[in-house]
Amino acid sequence: MTGPDWSIQDIARLAGTTSRTLRHYDDVGLVKPSRIGGNGYRYYDADALVRLQRVLLLRELGLGIPAIGEVLAGQRDDTLALRTHLEWLAQERERIGRQIASVERTIHDLEGGEKPMAEKMFEGFDHTQYKDEVEQRWGKEAYAESDAWWRSKSQSEKDDFMIAAAELIEAWKDAAASGVTPQSDEAQAVARRQYDWLSGIPGTPRTPEGRASKDYYTGLAEMYVADDRFAKNYGGTDGATFVRDAMLAYAARWL
Repeated sequence: MTGPDWSIQDIARLAGTTSRTLRHYDDVGLVKPSRIGGNGYRYYDADALVRLQRVLLLRELGLGIPAIGEVLAGQRDDTLALRTHLEWLAQERERIGRQIASVERTIHDLEGGEKPMAEKMFEGFDHTQYKDEVEQRWGKEAYAESDAWWRSKSQSEKDDFMIAAAELIEAWKDAAASGVTPQSDEAQAVARRQYDWLSGIPGTPRTPEGRASKDYYTGLAEMYVADDRFAKNYGGTDGATFVRDAMLAYAARWL
């Protein structure tokens, strides 16, 4: 006797993801449905849900899809794997706790009319979380150069960099919310800021002139939509799609 299963729509709602993401996980072999109905819909049983839980946990820990595939292939004992995930989550909880304390301290300082202490503002923020993915996409040398550049910065310089990154994200959100098109002058100005900002980061794949390469720039544009971790920075898929379209338009015209 087989156990119950759930439709792809049910699983997307329960897991807080999308049917599109689940179909992608099926296409790349991460989470296969337990059966395909006569109507062509995907259905998932309990075993598939355990695997999906593992995938989502690994995504939250910053692993890319290729790395997740390797982890799942190497750990076939679900209970043992989940215990490992639990250890990782405990570490992540500690890191998030430091982030919360850092933000709460900043709010307290601002509300009290005090200047926040820069060396305390970014505790718990880890620039190495995408290390494996960067190395897989652009090579170990690219990550090593970028990492060395970051570590060479003073705390004040790191603070300035992260504030500039946050301001750039807000500029994208403002442009998207204003109702302009991705091809508009306003959106293209932000796309140029994005290109200039990326060109200033050591380890970025470059042209002979020392600027960010077109392939790198357009590849990031596509990733902002395809990867939920990046899309959420821009308010979700719609916001990320606006960013991608503006960046692609900029690349087609200027790069």
